Amino acid sequence: MTEQEAIAKFMDYLANVKNYSSNTVLSYHKDIQEFLEFIHSEKMAPSLLSIRNNRVCKNYISYLSSSNLASTSISRKLSSLRTFYQYLLKSGDVQTNFFEEVEAPKIPKRLPKTIKENEIMMLLNVCDQTTPLGFRNYCILEILYGCGLRVSELCALEIKDIDFMDLTILIHGKGSKDRVVIMFEELKDHLKRYISTFRLDLLYRSKDETNRHVFLNKNGTTLTPRGVRVILNQLIKDCGETFHLSPHMLRHSFATALLNRGADMRSVQELLGHENLSTTQIYTHVSFEHVRKSYELSHPRASKINDKK
Repeated sequence: MTEQEAIAKFMDYLANVKNYSSNTVLSYHKDIQEFLEFIHSEKMAPSLLSIRNNRVCKNYISYLSSSNLASTSISRKLSSLRTFYQYLLKSGDVQTNFFEEVEAPKIPKRLPKTIKENEIMMLLNVCDQTTPLGFRNYCILEILYGCGLRVSELCALEIKDIDFMDLTILIHGKGSKDRVVIMFEELKDHLKRYISTFRLDLLYRSKDETNRHVFLNKNGTTLTPRGVRVILNQLIKDCGETFHLSPHMLRHSFATALLNRGADMRSVQELLGHENLSTTQIYTHVSFEHVRKSYELSHPRASKINDKK
C-alpha cells in the first residue's frame, strides 16, 4: 500500500465510520500531508509507512516549534498524527505508533471567553422577529445559548430531532456520539413558530422540499457554520457594538450560566457532550463569581463585613 492510499483509507474511515465533519477531515489531511512533506524533504524516512524510531517524531516537533507555531497548533498536529498511526497500527499497516512515545508541548491553560447576559439580551432584542431571517436569527441565538450546541451541531439539526412534547432535542455530536439536550418552554414555542411559518418562507426560495434541516440561509438551503458566524457578526454591528462573538462563546456562556446557578458538574458534562469530566471542569474557573457570592454569604467574617455596608 502506498502512502497516499493509506491516507485516503484513513480519510474514508474518519468521514464514514467516525462521522467527522468535512472540515475536521480536511484538517487531519492537512496535518498528515505536512508531515509527509517534512520526512521527504528532510530525508528522515523513506515513507510514512516505514518510520523506524521516534527520532523522526521528535525532530518534527522541533521543526514545528522553530516555525513559531503556538503550542495548541503543535498539539493538534501531533494528535492528528497519533490518531493516524494508531489507525494504521490496528489495520496492520505499521508495526509501531511512534507518536505515542513523544509528548506534545504543554499548552498554557486559558479560560474560555464568555458573553454577559445583558449582551445576549441586546443581541436578541436587535433581531427583527417580524421577518423570516430575523426570527431565524432569534432562534439561533436562543438555541446556541439555551442548549449549548456546537455550531456544527446547530447546522446539522433536523426537524425530526426535536421532540416538542418532551422538550428535548437529539444532538448528533462529534464522533457519532448522540446526546439529548433540554429545551426551555419559550424556545419550544419559538421553534414551532419558526418551523411552521418562517422556515417555509425560506424553503420556498430553494424549492427543495426534501431539505429537513431546521436552519436555512437566505437562499433556502442549509445554513453553514460560516454562515452562522456571519450572522453573529452582523448582529453585533446592528447593535452598534464592536466586541468579538463566536458560536463557541455562546456554548461557553451556556455552561458558565448553569454552574453559576448551582448545576452539578456531571449534568453540565452530559448536556455539553464532553467525553471527559476534566474538559468540563475548566468552567469552574470561569464561574468564580458564584464562588465569591457563596463565600460572602456564608463565611461569618465576610457576612459581618457585608452587614455593615
